[in-house]
Formats: sequence, C-alpha cells, structure tokens
Amino acid sequence: MTIEQAQQVVDEWIRTVGIRYFSELTNTAILMEEVGEVARLMARLYGEQSFKTPEQAASARQDLADEMADVLFVLICLANQTGVDLSAALQKNLEKKTHRDAQRHAENPKLQG
Repeated sequence: MTIEQAQQVVDEWIRTVGIRYFSELTNTAILMEEVGEVARLMARLYGEQSFKTPEQAASARQDLADEMADVLFVLICLANQTGVDLSAALQKNLEKKTHRDAQRHAENPKLQG
C-alpha cells in the first residue's frame, strides 16, 4: 500500500466505520498517547526496563507493531484533516535532509565503523 493509498483507505474507514474524524486537537492528543505506548514498549524491548510479567514479554513484538500502526493511523488522520499530502511531504522532507545532512553524517565520528 502506498502512502497515498493509506490516506484514502483511512479516510474511507473514518467516513464509514468511524462516522467522522475526531477534532484535530483530540487526534493530536491521541497521537501523543499512542507514541507514548510505542515508547513504553521500546524501553522494555530495547532499553533497561523490564516487563511486569512473562506474558507481557511474550507478546511485546506483536504489540509494538500494533502500536506503531496506531501511531501511523492517527498521523494519517491528522494529515487528512489538515490537507497534508504525506507522500509529497515525505519526499520534500527527504530532499531537505539529504541536502542539509549530506556532509554532517559522513563527518560524524560517532557513525563511523
């Protein structure tokens, strides 16, 4: 699925199953909540924090994928609501990063070897 298709699919889902979009402010708050859930899992999977139970650890990778999808879904909702073409925005952002960071990363000793 392309990003453009994802924006169309999410919009169709919102208009049929979801009835309507939540307000932009509500969706921003939901986005922050979902990012926090990704952060919680990352801290346990890749950081020093531990899971409370073995059952939580067993499903963590699947949960991480689901939480990342939640982040993407809400981000797409916000893009749709605010008229942002995420495909075009990502392309423009990559061009900016390529121009801006062309030498910065190549010259960063922390990234060598």
